Amino acid sequence: MSSERPTSPGQPSGQRAGDLDTYRIDANTVRVPNLTREDARHRARLLRVDSYDVQLDLTDADGGPSERTFRSRTTIRFAAATPGASTFLDVVAERFHEVSLNGQPVDVSGYEPADGIVLPDLAEQNVVVVDADLLYTTNGQGLHRFVDPIDNEVYLYSQFETTDAKRMYACFDQPDLKASFTLHVTAPARWKLISNGAITHVGDADGGQRQASTTHFATTPRLSTYITALVAGPFFQATDHHDGIDLGLYCRNSLAEHFDTDELFTITKQGFDWYHRHFGYRYAFGKYDQVCVPEFNAGAMENAGCVTMSEDYVFTSRVTDVRRERRATTVLHEMAHMWFGNLVTMRWFDDLWLNESFAEWAANMAQSEATKWTNIWTTFANSEKTWAYRQDQFPSTHPIACEIEDAEAVEVNFDGITYAKGASVLKQLVAYVGLPQFLAGIRQYFAEHAYGNTTLADLLATLNATSGRELSDWAKVWLETSGMSTLSPDFELDSDGRFSSFAVCQDAPRDTSPDNALRPHRLAIGLYAYDEAGSLVRVHRVEVDIDGERTSIPELVGRERPDLVLLNDDDLTYCKLRLDPHSLHTLRHGGLAALRDSLARTLCWSAAWEMVRDAKLAARHYLDLVAAAAGSESVVGVVQSATKNALQSLEMYADQDWAPAARIRFGDLALANARAAVAGSDHQLAWVHALISSAGTDEQLDFVAGLLSGDQLLEGLAVDTDLRWLIVRALVANGRAAEAEIAATAAEDPSAAGARHAATARARIPTAEAKAAAWSMMIHDSELSTAMRRAVMTGFRDRWRPELLAPYTGRYFDDVAGLWDRLTAETAKYLVIGLFPNWSGAIDSETLRRADEFLADTSRPAALQRLISEGRSEVARAVAARAVDTAAGGPN
Repeated sequence: MSSERPTSPGQPSGQRAGDLDTYRIDANTVRVPNLTREDARHRARLLRVDSYDVQLDLTDADGGPSERTFRSRTTIRFAAATPGASTFLDVVAERFHEVSLNGQPVDVSGYEPADGIVLPDLAEQNVVVVDADLLYTTNGQGLHRFVDPIDNEVYLYSQFETTDAKRMYACFDQPDLKASFTLHVTAPARWKLISNGAITHVGDADGGQRQASTTHFATTPRLSTYITALVAGPFFQATDHHDGIDLGLYCRNSLAEHFDTDELFTITKQGFDWYHRHFGYRYAFGKYDQVCVPEFNAGAMENAGCVTMSEDYVFTSRVTDVRRERRATTVLHEMAHMWFGNLVTMRWFDDLWLNESFAEWAANMAQSEATKWTNIWTTFANSEKTWAYRQDQFPSTHPIACEIEDAEAVEVNFDGITYAKGASVLKQLVAYVGLPQFLAGIRQYFAEHAYGNTTLADLLATLNATSGRELSDWAKVWLETSGMSTLSPDFELDSDGRFSSFAVCQDAPRDTSPDNALRPHRLAIGLYAYDEAGSLVRVHRVEVDIDGERTSIPELVGRERPDLVLLNDDDLTYCKLRLDPHSLHTLRHGGLAALRDSLARTLCWSAAWEMVRDAKLAARHYLDLVAAAAGSESVVGVVQSATKNALQSLEMYADQDWAPAARIRFGDLALANARAAVAGSDHQLAWVHALISSAGTDEQLDFVAGLLSGDQLLEGLAVDTDLRWLIVRALVANGRAAEAEIAATAAEDPSAAGARHAATARARIPTAEAKAAAWSMMIHDSELSTAMRRAVMTGFRDRWRPELLAPYTGRYFDDVAGLWDRLTAETAKYLVIGLFPNWSGAIDSETLRRADEFLADTSRPAALQRLISEGRSEVARAVAARAVDTAAGGPN
């Protein structure tokens, strides 16, 4: 963090109208205060915040949009439990015009953004005023400013999670100091402004002297600071109305022609109907707007009544239905937050799962029952749970409900455990107590805690009451311990091939999870056999409770051993699944393609992939599975996951002497399946993407280049903007195109997305000079937006040319600590994860040695150490998997 003051001394603090100190700040690199849990608890015991009145001026002298800073005047009314005590106020400001407490100036001569403002000698009732110049950012935090390259229009949006509200207005920036908010915004008159409350009226600014107006918003109910919001700019707007709620959808004007508002409004209405029916508490925040915004760092954000979403969800090119399904999940996830997170909010980030796990579970429930995507739990098992499994096997794994010491630590807890594992465990809890009882507990929870803050204990109290079960022991092992169980079948057969015994064995390894525990599971066991038509179908199912290391299943004794035994059939619990040798043989020799049930197939794909990652199945045998079954897989999302995993296995988990030939084999497989797929189908597009990602032979690259030139045609396949960029990037990486082709494609696509694609393509040029330029841009350019930084990072990594990345293993460990110091934690996190040297040439003992050396310095920030330990874990896993693949010899 840097905070450079002017060389000349400032005027005495507490003076009015510009006489206070100015601090020259780089908005993208300044670190906000890293609030600790203890400081937050102390401040919460001392204060009750009643209201914020925030006045923003986003204009320059002529009434146009200001460029670097904006004026923010905040009036806060709050009570203090201990008169005479002091507290601190959070704000990241460059210049103060006024700071006063109860009408008296406040000394800010020693102000540092990372420390905030000390408020001394509090009264029982207090009014603090902070009038300051704050800074726009381009890193997706605070008030983000974006200029559309198509029409040069300026767009602004806020993103405050976890603790970045202080970048737009002075505040007590922690989730349990809720207050009502009233917002007034002066902006160019032609802009649209969206916030948490509805617009009450709009008036001329400065008596009509400038081309600006002031918009006044209705006072909100009590909210946490991190879910307050402002979006401003010349947005395209679509409106609708449903069940007494005004609905709005917004995107940049240059994207309006691609904005499929009908589908989004339909999903929104279906979501409200499902949540109102099951939650027993009506939506509490008036109108409901959803805004697609540029350069967003996540999928979406649940600001109350003003949801922001990545504009990647405005599809400018063709996408498979998986992307539309994912968009629907996002819409429903953010809507669920209006209850889980906004109406009732965690007290501190220890209970972040009360927001995210519940929103993820509720979104999948609503989507499966209220929308056309009824197989969403298959998608969840295919993608979300895989994310959770990976995260839960890192040395940094943590309980779902875990202790978070400070705000910086929570940045790295927006992970697969908090989201996907949490949702999986909730699905298990529903199976354990029953859906009616679970929903009754949720309804009681909302009724008792509306507009308040809660902890795990509050939720358990309501669920205990409605389920009739004492859940403290269940919560202890499922929510308050880390790690995951591995479930395996163990059986013996009699002379007739029938089960003479059958048990489920549970292992809870503690190598990376010292507090891992054997857990109770409610699960189904499915027995699958070939029918006369050659399909693999379920012939028997039992649903049982298991606990401990070994649970006998007498219901299966006497049953004929089937071709496939599938533990956790229907995906009721959260576990790592092991296949017995006979079942694995069945899958490897045609059974996976013959398996009719999509969820069962997904569970088998997932089990096989986890076995590769655990060095229990050779990477080449996983590729055999892909070759045998992916071409006939009906769920396109599973096809996409299987092909992505196959490519990752060739880079990380395969014998590198064998991998080049396997790449050729995979490319030929992708080309054959692309040609065989139904014209214009999602499967065709998925296989074309797989081909583009793997193409390396002259024949494969000729075909890819021919798609671009028109010399090769696939019926039903249109080479639209996104596909064109994918092809150009692949050709560049393989030396078939260079700067001229990049520039020509960028000229055809002058959009912001086009600029990011071009940056990715330039970083993909297979020369040492291009890699060095990309590295310098990512590491040292503080003005680069986080979105552009990620685009460059995507191009920098090259799975097929490890020699170009060889110099960067050492440079990574040399540069990463400084990177963490220079950039915000949010921005640095993407680079620390994305640039960790786990490319094919860095899977070796030297990378492990450098990581160990780095981790030995325990003075480094805990969040950074955690990310490095995760990267090291992936490399160690890959080293073990490569040994297994090498031992497997040639193709089986």
